[in-house]
Amino acid sequence: MTRLHTLLLVIATLFVTVGPAFALEPNKDGYFHTGDAVRTKSIGPFTAKVYAIRHDMKQLPSPKSKQAVIDADVDKKFTWMMLRDVSSSKIQNALREAFQMNGYGDGGKIGQFVGAFNKDEIKEKDIVSISYKADTKTTTIWVKGMGSASIAGADFMKAVWKIWFGKIDQPSMGDQLISKF
Repeated sequence: MTRLHTLLLVIATLFVTVGPAFALEPNKDGYFHTGDAVRTKSIGPFTAKVYAIRHDMKQLPSPKSKQAVIDADVDKKFTWMMLRDVSSSKIQNALREAFQMNGYGDGGKIGQFVGAFNKDEIKEKDIVSISYKADTKTTTIWVKGMGSASIAGADFMKAVWKIWFGKIDQPSMGDQLISKF
């Protein structure tokens, strides 16, 4: 065996024995933090940061793909932190457009969901939490200082997750939100 072969064998052995130590581990709450992104809005030559978003889930799908994350019927959640003040009507309209872009049209469920933004404006540093509980098949949105809503059905969860992992005007967000696994 040549020195090169020996070196390659040692490197391969290290990857096999040490590799799993680099695997994504769950947080104390049992969720895997899968990634982070920043939502931006561009108007002409200007781009503004709207919110920072993170994604977590209790079980990681195989294969690693945005569609697998959408389809995963496991506890999972998004958490936003607003990076600027935005009117609730703008957030509501953006969410309605995202549902439409991804082919979801149940107006009653969409209205209930966006209704959590029930005051004039969401403020910089306010938090929005969107979570799915697999055992009850319920998606819940909570908006700091505003409202919350819980909507039943795995179909609705998939529609919500498509907002960031499906068709979106900022496609890199979905990739960033699964970049840690």
